[in-house]
Amino acid sequence: MENSSLKNLSMMVTMLLIVLSLIAIQTADAGIGASYGTLGDNLPPASEVIALCKRYKIQSIRIYNPNPSILEALQGKPISVIVGVVNNDIPGIANNPSLATSWVQNNILKYKNVNFRYISVGNEISPSSDPTIAPFVVLGQSYPPSAGAFAIESQVTFINPIVRFLVETNAPFLIDVYPYLVYAGQTSEVRLDYALFTSPSTVVRDGEYEYQNLFDAMVDSVHAALEKVGGANVEVVVTETGWPTDGGIAATVNNAKTYNSHLVRSVKKGTPRRPGKPIETYIFDLIDENQKSPELEKHWGVFLPNKKPKYRLSFK
Repeated sequence: MENSSLKNLSMMVTMLLIVLSLIAIQTADAGIGASYGTLGDNLPPASEVIALCKRYKIQSIRIYNPNPSILEALQGKPISVIVGVVNNDIPGIANNPSLATSWVQNNILKYKNVNFRYISVGNEISPSSDPTIAPFVVLGQSYPPSAGAFAIESQVTFINPIVRFLVETNAPFLIDVYPYLVYAGQTSEVRLDYALFTSPSTVVRDGEYEYQNLFDAMVDSVHAALEKVGGANVEVVVTETGWPTDGGIAATVNNAKTYNSHLVRSVKKGTPRRPGKPIETYIFDLIDENQKSPELEKHWGVFLPNKKPKYRLSFK
């Protein structure tokens, strides 16, 4: 990439961080929540979904855009929310402070009785989808967990300024963690019980740290990567994780129940690298979304569109 392009990208990241400093919001600990996607033509109204969350004691949700119906339904409710800035809005916000101010006014300040928790800027962005904005960040190395490191090409322009901002504002680093996808892509190398939290003993030994499940190993690889760029004290929040019930290898209702049930218990204990420190975590997906693709993407919901649970799961 040419120096001029890198300079422009760096300027955009700087502006985004200024925007984030205006809208970084934190409330009481959210614990276990759910990601609420809306790519379906058979989903219940937002008011019914929020009522469903209250019924099943889901105290926090993540939404992927400032959906007015959802935000109105959240007014006055004891449910915190992570709100996403959609990918297409990022270049404008990054380059125009007035647009950033307008976004905050129209999508945050307008809803005075909504319990906002964080603002999530973008979702799974890749350089190929838009080379003018920061890419979806991946680790250059993740095994063993202590060797976790961000890809070199992303550090100087994106990761370093973002981590500095998070340190200065005591804000968390938001990540998606999918042991299912790791397992499904490497079934000959990754044990199913390791991915499902059901291994009876240690599977991976990494110096002083021992891992019985893949989720902890993946989260700790991010902890290790953050330590290497000055973010040792930055909290990690898992904004997406889950297991599908159909559409792919080992995608069954029983495996989804096993994974999510163990997940709820496991994140309360922290990881080998951060023992005793609960991980704020959001299960994907709240309700099946029938307009996603490929087929596997349609079956991550804990609930069906008719609001019936696929399996028993406590979010407490």
